[in-house]
Amino acid sequence: MNGKRGAEGDSDGGDPSDAKGEGAWDADPVELGVELLRKFEGSELSVAAAVDRIETVSTDPAITREVLDQAERRGVIERENGMLRTRDSGFVRYESEVISKDGEFTCRRCGTDLGTGYFLKLEAGEHGPFGSSCIRKVTGRERE
Repeated sequence: MNGKRGAEGDSDGGDPSDAKGEGAWDADPVELGVELLRKFEGSELSVAAAVDRIETVSTDPAITREVLDQAERRGVIERENGMLRTRDSGFVRYESEVISKDGEFTCRRCGTDLGTGYFLKLEAGEHGPFGSSCIRKVTGRERE
């Protein structure tokens, strides 16, 4: 195993058995996706932007739909005219909820090779790695 983790090889949103040791693989992808939406910094985002974030967890369309449905049922988001409004307006505390690790990684969002990976420490599990700009985009701290 070369130590790389990331979006490659999980296009079905399945169980990447070669990525042992990363907490996100032990987490329920629906729970991770709902928590990502709960932690989004901002009050509104497009469905496309939400899907971009959810696809860092799984690219399986059924899981994406379930994340959106569960988030709406739990009151995390409201859907209207292709937009999502966050109801909790949470945020990620970078000092305690983002950790960096040195190694060989692949960004879960954009697929770039990384020497340093940034991981979100969420209640549902650890999620990453991301590059320095993608971690800001996934959390909503930086808009595209």
